[in-house]
Amino acid sequence: MSVTIKQISELCGVSRGTVDRVLNNRGKVKPETEQKVREVADRLGYTPNMAGKALAARKRDLVIGVALVAKGNAFFDDVLSGIRQAGRELADYGVRVSVHTMKGYDVSQQCRMIREVGRGVHALIVNPINDPQVAAEIDALTESGVCVITVNTDIENTRRLCYVGSDYIRGGETAGGMLGLLTGGKANVGIVTGSVKVLGHNQRIAGFRNVIRRKYPGIRVADIQETNDDDDQAFEMTGKMLRIHPEIDTIFIVAAGVMGVCRAVRNFRPQSNMAIVCFDKTPSSEQLLRAGMVKAIICQQPFTQGNKAVHLAYDYLVSGKKPEHDSFFMKSEIKIEENL
Repeated sequence: MSVTIKQISELCGVSRGTVDRVLNNRGKVKPETEQKVREVADRLGYTPNMAGKALAARKRDLVIGVALVAKGNAFFDDVLSGIRQAGRELADYGVRVSVHTMKGYDVSQQCRMIREVGRGVHALIVNPINDPQVAAEIDALTESGVCVITVNTDIENTRRLCYVGSDYIRGGETAGGMLGLLTGGKANVGIVTGSVKVLGHNQRIAGFRNVIRRKYPGIRVADIQETNDDDDQAFEMTGKMLRIHPEIDTIFIVAAGVMGVCRAVRNFRPQSNMAIVCFDKTPSSEQLLRAGMVKAIICQQPFTQGNKAVHLAYDYLVSGKKPEHDSFFMKSEIKIEENL
């Protein structure tokens, strides 16, 4: 016999309405009550009537909002392509995907965007700045009944539903291993990151340091500069780094700004043959790989990130059941000139 909401409510000592709100993510339930209801439902093997849920979803418009720090960053073209493709795939089920983007890592601006996009949506997909104010906005949306999925980069200490994207620690470890091989384990590295406000960027640097500390004691980090994922800032900050640290012979590019970094290397070290490793295959990074300036690109399946995030949001809205995993990591792929 199938388990009913009535049975769960009796065992938990709460109303059927409370159980319904928990299982259908309608918010306004105390965290301890939500945990108890979900534990009982899982123990009894409760499964929602999927046919009925899908039919109900068809009868109402489901709006999935997207709020990304993406303007001026070519990497997100593929993420957005995956999101829009998922929107087309789900359009027959009454789903509308509403996409909004911003440039840079201004916390106040992202908080405003989350609040504005979050009005009138059933789910929100966001690549959050790792800041307590942003975390508070995400928790407020969750409390109101909007499910939040983080994509491409995660955030600490929130009630977001799940994360879809790269395993940044492993990515940084991969970069450390690549530079170890390219340099024979001896190098003075300049690190060019996107922003210290982004959890994933910090995790890549941590993963990189883990590997060189463990395997390559001859690799030294000489300096770290931020670019805010902007090519002009990347040019300026890399030039400054190379002037201050003439010993730098290797560069690890953590996020965007690859063209700006390489332009600075051409300007300030025109005769050098630096080992440069970066992330994400974009038209400019591919061009630089073919030209021999970039030695390797570590890729993270951006199309799949965007596409899967939308499908996970839809599945949750229809079923009310949390995803199987807290984090969905994309498999990294290393590109060199020979396998482009």
